[in-house]
Amino acid sequence: MDLKEIKQIVDLMKRAALTEFEIEEKDLKLRICRSNGESQIIMAQPQAAPVQHAPAPAAAESKPAQPEGKVIKSPMVGTFYSSPNPESPAFVQNGDSVHAETVVCIIEAMKVMNEIKAETSGRITEVLVKNGESVEYGQPLFRIV
Repeated sequence: MDLKEIKQIVDLMKRAALTEFEIEEKDLKLRICRSNGESQIIMAQPQAAPVQHAPAPAAAESKPAQPEGKVIKSPMVGTFYSSPNPESPAFVQNGDSVHAETVVCIIEAMKVMNEIKAETSGRITEVLVKNGESVEYGQPLFRIV
């Protein structure tokens, strides 16, 4: 799928007043969401399912402790920014309380700055990505309780 086809889909969405569109082909998954008149394009390569091996009896009994809470994951591939510009403080830090509409970071994708919201309420316990780092679709960005 090329840029021209994506632009045609966005135009069709505008004409039909659609807010969300998703298509999956053999080697591409494309999801476009519109809100406030702006389009957000998320493209990801499908990932092969991991091979499951039967655990050894000792391994099944001693599971590593999972950290408490939920994670806020990246909805797209791009560059993670913790603040709106280099001179500004970070949107959130460890210990900050957030609610569903709190902007927690920006992810730049295809020269578009996308504000990422917490989409849940709680307290940030860990920032899992450094400012300016590249992130993948579904990559954990923050831990929250």
